[in-house]
This record gives sequence, C-alpha cells and structure tokens, in this order.
Amino acid sequence: MRIKETILILLLGLLISCAQKNKEVKKATIRTENPTKKVFLYKDIQWGKLNPARGDNSPLAATIWGDRNAEVPTGFLAKFKDGFSSPPHIHNVTYRAVVIKGTIHNDDPKAEFMWMKPGSFWTQPVGEPHITAAKGNVNIALVEIDKGPYLVKPLSEAKSTYERPINIDYSNIVWLGHEQTNWISKSSKAEISFLWEKKNDNAMGLFVKIPSRSKIKLLSTGEVFHAVTIKGELECYIGKMMNTLVAGSYFTSKFNAFHRLENKKDKDVVLYINTNSKVMIDAFE
Repeated sequence: MRIKETILILLLGLLISCAQKNKEVKKATIRTENPTKKVFLYKDIQWGKLNPARGDNSPLAATIWGDRNAEVPTGFLAKFKDGFSSPPHIHNVTYRAVVIKGTIHNDDPKAEFMWMKPGSFWTQPVGEPHITAAKGNVNIALVEIDKGPYLVKPLSEAKSTYERPINIDYSNIVWLGHEQTNWISKSSKAEISFLWEKKNDNAMGLFVKIPSRSKIKLLSTGEVFHAVTIKGELECYIGKMMNTLVAGSYFTSKFNAFHRLENKKDKDVVLYINTNSKVMIDAFE
C-alpha cells in the first residue's frame, strides 16, 4: 500500500531550491531575439482513445507535446468518465501526472482510495501494479513520460525497481516565495513549488502560483519549456495578441523567452512547468 510522501516532498522542494541558489544559471545554447512561442488552447483539443484495445471503456487522450507512441518525451491529457476504474495493470514506462479537473485515485490495487483534487501530483513507476479511478462530471489529468511509447501491460509483466510511487494532495504542496528562492524577484508575490528533478539532464518539474489580480513576467532559459494551466484562468500575451488559457491549455517556447502572464480573476492560477533550466519570475505593470 502506498505511503503518503508529504515529508519527502517538503524536503525535496527545499533541497532543490537551495541547490539552485548556488548554481549558475545555465546559458541557452542559442540566443534568439524572437524565440519560437506556441499556444495550444483547451478548446482546440482533439480527443482519441488512450487504450484502443478497451473500446468504449478506454479513457480519452490528447497529446499536447511529443508523441506517446514514439521514443520521445511526451505530455498528454487523459480524460476519464465519472465512475471509471481500470483493472489492475502496469505500464512499460514511468510516468508523472497532475490532476487538472475532477478527482482521481491512483494506487496499489489493494490500497484504500485517496481521491486527489486538481493540483495534486503523483508518479507511477514502471512495472508496478496499480489501478486508476475517477469520479466527477469531468476528470482530466496531465500525464508526462520521458520516453515512449506509453503502453498498458498485464500484471504478469510486473517488476520491482528502485523507484517508489508518490501521491501528493494539493493541500500538501509546499510553496516558496522570494524569501526562499532567488528564482522570484522581491517585487513579485508569485510562488514556486519544486516537484521533481533529474540531475543528469537538468530536467525538472515545478508549479508556479500566480496570485489573483496580478501580472508576472516569466523568463524561461531552457531549450525545453512546457507550461500547462492546472488551476484557474490565465491571459498569455504573444506580441499584441492575448490568449486566454483555461485549465488544460498549454504554451511553450525554446531558449531565452519572456512570457507576459496576467491573472485577471479572484482565484489563484497554478501552472505546471517542465523545463531543463532556470526560470526567473518578476512582476510587471
């Protein structure tokens, strides 16, 4: 049965933050005056079956970067019907996931149900038996893998690895402000939560919280940068064009790029970011 990893995520966030304070910002290998930027709105998503072999019982899926059927890093949205519960199974790859809408349970087949709300984060190690269940009118999660293809496998192929699953409810996320991390300027009230890190290729995943009625300027410096709106509604400006990013929407860029983001609502916005270099957050008027 899965053990709650609240203490682990507390320590992880603080350790990553401290390590980054002593690390020089990685310089982009190519500098561009007009870096490539792309926005993918939730309303434009085209859904297909995640596991076609299950027919109408399959969850739906929509790839937003990469290709889940190829050997490349990929992020996709998975949608589950109310009352969905998968049979016990394993996957051929490790995945990470964030709840965007509804409530989702993911754990050992014998574990007590723990319903995770939007903003909750979990990981599922390769080869480990588990079930996934959902309840709510609309249930959506962001799922990402470091290398595909993403396949469902029978329990007969289960195996143990050094990896351990993590389930972090949104209420247990640890937030760091400008006093705890130099990734945020003193003028900004935004907050960061460091979720995971892979030191061999500088890859990392983090949440950015943008307070209600506030604006931020986010500088991404990595060759890899993927951002998905997890909670709330965000305005993203590209030139003079304003894009409204509701939960499930996505934007990306390469190398040094400034992102002007505004939260016009009375609720906080939470972004999930997958990148391979430091991001800097400042306020703007």
